[in-house]
This record gives sequence, C-alpha cells and structure tokens, in this order.
Amino acid sequence: MIYREVRGTGDVLLLIPGGNGDAGPYGPLARLLSDRFTVVSYDRRGFSRSPIDDVPTDRMTADIDDAIALIDATGGGAPAHIFGSSSGAIVALELLSRHPERVATLVAHEPPLMTLLPDRDHWLAITDRVYATFHRDGPAAAMVEFGAGLGAGVEGAAPDPATLPPEALEMFERMVRNQGFWLEYEVRQYPRLVPDMTALAASRSKLVLAGGDESHDSMPYKPNLVLAEQLGLSVVDFPGNHIGYVTRPSEFAPQLGAILDTAR
Repeated sequence: MIYREVRGTGDVLLLIPGGNGDAGPYGPLARLLSDRFTVVSYDRRGFSRSPIDDVPTDRMTADIDDAIALIDATGGGAPAHIFGSSSGAIVALELLSRHPERVATLVAHEPPLMTLLPDRDHWLAITDRVYATFHRDGPAAAMVEFGAGLGAGVEGAAPDPATLPPEALEMFERMVRNQGFWLEYEVRQYPRLVPDMTALAASRSKLVLAGGDESHDSMPYKPNLVLAEQLGLSVVDFPGNHIGYVTRPSEFAPQLGAILDTAR
C-alpha cells in the first residue's frame, strides 16, 4: 500500500519525492498550493510508510506504475501536473517518456542524470565509492562521503534532532531509516539512467526544466542544462538550492503555481 497525503481541490498536482522517498519534505509546498490544486504527495515504494516485502527487479517501472495509480485514484485518469525533484525528477521524466498522455505539465527539478554529463565517469565513480562505503562502514559514513563528493548543497546539513519539533523530528527519523534502502537500490542506479531523448522531444511542450538559483555550480543542476540544449528549452530558476522547496517554500510555491496556471 502506498502512503499518500491529499490536500485541496482542483487539477491534480502530483509531487514525486527525491532520494528520501518521503512525502514529509513536500508538506509546506503542498499546503501552500492546496488552495488551487489537488496536491498529492506520497512515500515512494520501499520508503518510510510504504514498506515492501520484496524489492521489484525493475524499480523504475514500479515507481512509474505507482505514480500513475495515484493520478488515476485522485484525478479519475485525467492528465496530472507533476513536480519531481532529484530522483523524483528522474522518475517523472521517465513517466513523461513512457506515458505522455498521463502528464499535463512536468516540472523536473534538478534530476541528477549523470550519464548526460561530459565528466559522467567522475560522478558515477563517486556513487560507486559511496555504495562501497555503505557496505563497509554503514549508512552514516556513506552519507558523509556522498555529501563530500556532491557538495553539501545537494542534501543540506543535517539538523540537530534536539532542536526539532515533534513532527519534524519524526520526519527526520524516517529520513535516517530510509538511507539504507536508498544507498542499496538508488544511489548508483537512478543516476545511470539514459533518458529517451526522442520521447522527451515529442513531449517538450509539457516539460519545464527547473533548478535552484543557488545551485548553478552543483552537479544536479547541470544535467538540465544538457537537456535544455538538446530539447531547445531553457532552465527556469526557482528559489534556493537542491531542496529549495523545503528551505524557501513561501517563494517556491507561487512560482510553481504560476507556471502550472500558465500551462493549463
């Protein structure tokens, strides 16, 4: 069973979570947009409150199938607006490639598609080292290496749990528990995906490539620059860094809402 949170009324806006796999970080953004959209956030399969007994052989297809099921359940099968960030943006781009009829508008925020980059081998080697550290020294050490290799702005500094209110502390504890699943099944696999450029070009009118205005020098911002060049699009800057929707939601939400209003 996929855990979901549904807020508001209107056209469906599906928020696909990134590497934390959890609906929690989207909470402020969802609340700010619920006056104009039916906002659906959820825990991806295998993360937090969407536990699984067996990991699918093809996790990407499972992620896409789950997203479509949520669109159907909340929107009656009508095309949905989609926002995905980080790994969630990779899932969303694949959904657009394979099932363009299910998408009204896709805002893909900083998908870390390392295969698009000229120095791809460097970045992919970092994910391999992170995975090796995970198996040798555990998730905490692997996350330190991940942050050092990709830059602190990618995930942000970990908060002091003692300073967090109960709701935020519960979310933080879920994030920590999710690290092992993400390190085992996603940190190497999803950045290695090679997007279907022909399929994306056919749906380019539905696609908005997005990045953080504080992220220009970070790796996750750069794949969208390649996509923009190949698809004849531009990258739209949103407030903040890789997690600007968390750190600056009051600025992020109006810009996202305006883009989706224009598209519809």
